Amino acid sequence: MNQHLKTLLLYLLITIFSCIQSVSAIDFVFNGFKPSDISLFGIATIESGILTLTNDSTFSIGRALHPSKIVTKAPNSSQVLPFSASFIFAMAPFKDRLPGHGIVFLFVPQTGIDGTTSSQNLGFLNFTNNGNPDNHVFGVEFDVFKNQEFNDINDNHVGIDVNSLASVFAHEAGYWPDKYNKFSDDGSLNEESFETLKLNNGRNYQVWIDYADFQINVTMAPIGMKRPKQPLLDFPLNLSQVFEEEMYVGFTASTGDLAQGHKILAWSFSNSNFSISDALITQGLPSFELPKDPVHRSKGFIAGMTVSLLFLVVVTAVVSLFLIKRNRRMKREREEMEDWELEYWPHRISYQEIDAATKGFADENVIGIGGNGKVYKGVLAGSSEVAVKRISHESSEGARQFLAEISSLGRLKHRNLVSLRGWCKKDRRSLILVYDYMENGSLDKTLFECDETNMLSFEDRIRILKDVASGVLYLHEGWEAKVLHRDIKASNVLLDKDMNARLGDFGLARMHDHGQVANTTRVVGTVGYLAPEFVKTGRASTQTDVFGYGVLVLEVMCGRRPIEEEGKPPLLDWLWELMRRGELINAFDRRLRTSQDFNEEEALRVLQLGMICASLDPKGRPTMRQVVKFFERNSEADESEAEDMDVYLLETLRSNTMLSNFSLSLSHGSHPTFEEIREGC
Repeated sequence: MNQHLKTLLLYLLITIFSCIQSVSAIDFVFNGFKPSDISLFGIATIESGILTLTNDSTFSIGRALHPSKIVTKAPNSSQVLPFSASFIFAMAPFKDRLPGHGIVFLFVPQTGIDGTTSSQNLGFLNFTNNGNPDNHVFGVEFDVFKNQEFNDINDNHVGIDVNSLASVFAHEAGYWPDKYNKFSDDGSLNEESFETLKLNNGRNYQVWIDYADFQINVTMAPIGMKRPKQPLLDFPLNLSQVFEEEMYVGFTASTGDLAQGHKILAWSFSNSNFSISDALITQGLPSFELPKDPVHRSKGFIAGMTVSLLFLVVVTAVVSLFLIKRNRRMKREREEMEDWELEYWPHRISYQEIDAATKGFADENVIGIGGNGKVYKGVLAGSSEVAVKRISHESSEGARQFLAEISSLGRLKHRNLVSLRGWCKKDRRSLILVYDYMENGSLDKTLFECDETNMLSFEDRIRILKDVASGVLYLHEGWEAKVLHRDIKASNVLLDKDMNARLGDFGLARMHDHGQVANTTRVVGTVGYLAPEFVKTGRASTQTDVFGYGVLVLEVMCGRRPIEEEGKPPLLDWLWELMRRGELINAFDRRLRTSQDFNEEEALRVLQLGMICASLDPKGRPTMRQVVKFFERNSEADESEAEDMDVYLLETLRSNTMLSNFSLSLSHGSHPTFEEIREGC
């Protein structure tokens, strides 16, 4: 009888296991793609059977997912099912363009690209949610840019990402040939036998990704090569807290200032058959390598070479003398250099290049005049447009601000900060800075000097404020040191050809380690943007930057400078008086109120945000992370979060000491209207 029971139980277990396998098993092979095979998001397209995630568009995201979710956990269990994926990809560079940024093979709980950004974030996450364990995302990144904020090992690596772009495991892209051992006799990696593969050269590569028994391994090789025996990455990894019961699987890629075509040529996936990758076709695939310039073999070339040889001896002697003199001169110049010049030598541009780019600093090339000198438009060799700032000889602060710009902006990299191309110091009196050229000039000019036909729309203003907030958040939290800008204002915000905002002019910036307090007690900045506690103590902080940003918000929304001509009250005093009288709607730029895209409810929220940032009490101001989260709440489908942010705005305004009589009841489940605010004042 016991034997019969054992046999019956064994039969039931086999039946249950078979049912689980039949429910969760999934296999697919795509040798080329059709629109019905895959769901596309962002700029992803399918052309001639090739899945193209990105093209030469800047700051763009392309994502492609299997149309339906796949079961990733056993029913009623936290155990993650094994899976095997293989795909063929190419990163196609464009001629005369720097390539970037990379591809991620990913598992995500939902479709779309909300909550992600481009550039170094790869369309995988964004700056505010990176590292959040509630993301439930997993990826294998193929990254061609070294980002300090993610602790990238180099600019050509493969990494395993769990809820973050800071990889838990990473290695240079490549493989160990089977004829060599991966490990040396002492157990360390035998890197001498490693074959590096350059990811963004346009070549086709095949990747194998296997997960089973809490172990992940990633292997890659040139197309057509047999799968190497030794994986590139092979590490223990428990995904039970990362994966939900069902997930979408696919690819994401992005571009920034750097751009390239991210292409997927074939893809296989299975959670039951680890040999399914053998079905991928690896022959006859197109190549995306840039053609090499052919060697010129004309008769003229040969004749020219023959004639040139006749002069070789004479020319060699002349060149040798010239080189000897030049080397002696360069040696003398290096000996005369200051220590800081040697540190930032790679960014130095010769005075001759800059003089040629600006046509001798011609007056017709002047695009701006500041307190420390003039700014010229120039064109460097290669048709690259730049802005050249020439520090005035008469500026007593010029040398200090010149060094501050190089030491801060020269090492920072963010899409919402103006990029410093380089610098030049001909002598102690000729100090020059070279930046990326911003086609639409400063926000100050766009706000106050354009006519109504070219004025900033409501949508443009919101995007600009969001861009500046993102840049300031990077300064405060996103780099290896905390950076205080100390001079956030409209004239220091520049607009590129697509009206994207970038924060510039780091002449007053100071940096120090996170967790430390700035020790300077010197009051610098621009009247109207200075926080009251900074004027009193001379001690800058992230909250004094927040105050300056708040004034900028009010300036952009009201179309009015912080300090107007004599007879008009300062902007902040005027706004608080309007709030007290319940007439805050009258604060907006009149041209803005008549624009077609004006959203009164959203405009009031943004104006309230600016007033809170410019609060007299530094403890009442939000952090820049909260400000960025405020602007991103509309792009993420989370109504409760948006509701919480609006409640936070009004509660903070109500508690402000300058509005002690301001009271207002918040109705649950809806945003308060302006009429309710008016009644509460």
